[in-house]
This record gives sequence, structure tokens and C-alpha cells, in this order.
Amino acid sequence: TLFLMQKHGTAFVGKFFGPITLLWFLSLGILGVISVVQTPIVLGMVSPHWAIQFIFTHPVQAFFIMGAVVLTVTGGEALYADMGHFGPRPIRFGWFSVVLPCLVLNYAGQGALLLRNPTAIENPFYLLVPSWALYPMIILATMAAVIASQAVISGVFSLARQAIQLGYLPRLGIKHTSDSEEGQIYVPFLNWLLLISIVILILIFKTSSNLASAYGLAVTLTMLCDTILVAVFIYYAWKWSLPKVMLLIIPFFILESVLVAAASLKMFSGGWVPLLIGAVAVMILMTWKRGRELTFAKLEHDTLSLDLFVKSIGDNVHRVPGDAVFLTGTPNVVPHAMLHNIKHNKVLHERNILVTVVIEDVPFVPQEERISVETLNEHFYRIKIFYGFKDEPNVPKALIQAYEELGFEYDLMQISFFISRDRIVHTVGDGMSPWREKLFISMQRNTSPVSDFYQIPTNRVVELGSQIEI
Repeated sequence: TLFLMQKHGTAFVGKFFGPITLLWFLSLGILGVISVVQTPIVLGMVSPHWAIQFIFTHPVQAFFIMGAVVLTVTGGEALYADMGHFGPRPIRFGWFSVVLPCLVLNYAGQGALLLRNPTAIENPFYLLVPSWALYPMIILATMAAVIASQAVISGVFSLARQAIQLGYLPRLGIKHTSDSEEGQIYVPFLNWLLLISIVILILIFKTSSNLASAYGLAVTLTMLCDTILVAVFIYYAWKWSLPKVMLLIIPFFILESVLVAAASLKMFSGGWVPLLIGAVAVMILMTWKRGRELTFAKLEHDTLSLDLFVKSIGDNVHRVPGDAVFLTGTPNVVPHAMLHNIKHNKVLHERNILVTVVIEDVPFVPQEERISVETLNEHFYRIKIFYGFKDEPNVPKALIQAYEELGFEYDLMQISFFISRDRIVHTVGDGMSPWREKLFISMQRNTSPVSDFYQIPTNRVVELGSQIEI
């Protein structure tokens, strides 16, 4: 049901995100307080000396236990996925005022229950709940799980669109589910791929406790990768000195390395799953990235220089009224669609505008920096449209701004959008290994139309095919 409703948007589920999540954490905290009041000595657990003492007296057991202990803090990293939307202050406030206190109280409550009744180890969480509140708590836990699942699904859609715009994934069909909220999107292919993958995982692992091994290794590796990325970022972007970076990063790196090592002990009991998924994902991302680089290099090498073409074309071709917009990823050469238009239709339009969409390595590009316009002559213009990887590309909307800068009247019904429908052909030679080339060609042939991705009305689009050998 959750996957079926994705195409209708997340606005309905989103209304319940805040209230249900808040109720969930407050319930955890209240249950913990009720148990802690009966055995208050358990609050001594907040002192780190118990953990340090345990590590020194039972070092081997402590190492193995780390793989399980890490699961008590997983989920906290999900807060930072929304850092770009909300900024650090609301996240810090939510964590320190609600999430952390309620989690600590609940774990303390479970510990207090075990001190009073060791047999409660069978299921300390639900045995903490009074019998009259058991079923309401199960319902609340299920609702919280659905909200967490929705957050993950929405996150997958958002990350996929960012990967597409950065050139690491082929264009997928993306549907916008809200007229008012820009970020609410639906990616049908990924939606059903997620559902199928989840069903397969459930059939393989059968219980959530079996899945914990895979989850623990996935989260600890993610934390370690994030620490390395932070180190790279503050060294290159913030220009910190190397000793200063090391002073900050090494304590986190050591702790997370221990957690990864402890979690990796469960490699063969489920830890292999996230590694396999990650390896396949990296292979797909890098194959598409490399394939695009080879394709653009081939286009640059085999096609006429645009500046030379503009100078030589003169009045040697018949011109028809209207504007022709050519979408191209290589703005310095003549688009295949333009050459085919001259070859087959024997015409050029009065105004020929080459449009290249450039995705910057920033989340958003300000509106005033959206457009770059270059006039080649009275018939040819080159426009670059800049987006951040979280922006929503809309070429017709961006062209309004470009036309204003050029001093032209914008009339969408007088504009024809010409798009090259490239067909990639495998050839023997340098580049990628044959199996990667075949994978790239398969992905390229199944990409969604450029017009859909850039929100161009289909009745204004002309597609002309071309063949490229890589």
C-alpha cells in the first residue's frame, strides 16, 4: 500500500510525520521513566567509566559487543539527511531536546527492567509496556515504521534525481506529485525496484533480527565514509591545515573503524548484502559516467566546430521564420540535430539557439546566476542554463529569462525544440571493457526522453536520430 500511494505524492503522509514521530519518542521516554522510577540506580549508566572499565576487564567480549551496541545509535544519522532542507539548528534542537533524552530514558528503562527481572531479556522493549498499552504501542510502532520507510523512499527519489543531474545515472522517468512543493517527486522505476528488492530481502532474511547484521555493517561503513568525506571537505574547501584536520578526524576514525571491524564479523551472516548492493551501484554509476565522457569526446572529435560552421554557413541555406532551440551537451560543436535538419529538410530557422544545461556541484543556483547568454551572430545564439543538483530543471521557464536578456519576445508556440536521439554502437578499441560498453548502451537505450526530464511540451519537440560509435 505504501508503494502504491507514492504516485499520489507524500503530502498526505507528510501531515502525520511530525505529530506521530513526536508521540513515538515521548512514549519511549515515558515508558523508560516509569521503569527507572522503580530502579533508579540504573541511571548510573550515563557515566562512561562503566564502559571503559568493561573494555579493560573484558577486551575480547567488548569488541564483539560493539557490533551489537552500534545498533542503539543507528537512525540518528538519518537526521543529517535533512540538513540541506532545515539547517543545523532545528536538527540540533530536535536531537538534544527530544530524541536523545527519550532514547536514553528508554534504554535505561529496559536496563532497569532487566535488573528486576532478567528473564525479560526475551523482549525487553515490549515487556516494558503495560499490558493494557501493548496493542496501542504496536500500532504506534508500526506507524512510526511506515513514516521512517516513507522518509527512505522519498530520500531514494531525491538522491536518484541528484545522481541523474550530476551525470551518474541515466535519465529516469520523474513525475512531480505536487504543484506547490518542488521537491515532491515520484520515480516509478525506482519505486517498484525498491519494492521487489525489499520482498527479496525479507524472503532471504525472514526476521528483523537476522537483518540486523546487514544493517549494522551498512550503517558503520556509512559513518566511516562520512568521516573520510568530512576530512577531505574541510581540508580542501575550508583550507584547514593537515594537523588540525587530523586532530579532529582521528578520534572519530578510530572509533568508527572499531565499529566497522566489529560489525564485519557478521559478514557471512548478512553483512555481504550491503556490500553487494554497494558494489553493483558503484559499477552502474561509474559505467554511466565513463560512457558519457566517451560519448561527448567522440562528438567533440567527429563533429564540426560551431564557430567555424557559423562563419561558413552565411546565406547558403534557406531560412524559415521562428526559433529553433537545439539541446546539446557539447556547446562548442554543431549539434547532430542541426546537421540532420539541414541535410533532410534543407532549412535553418531565423534564430538558432543552442542550449546547454550545466549542473553545478552545489545544491542550488541563485536565479540571477541561472543564465549565460552569448550572441554568435544575428542567427545563432548560445545559452547555458545553470542548475544545482537539487534544483528542478525547467528549460522553457529558464528560456523566458534568456529571451528577456536577449530582448526577444518569448512565444513558446513559435519555438521548436530539436533533440538528437543518439544511438550508441559498440566498437572494438580503447575506452571501456566490452561488458561495460554493453551495459552503458543498454542503459542509454532505456533512458527517458530529454523533453520529459527538462519539462518541454511534447508538441514542441522534434527528435532526429544519430549514430555514435564508442
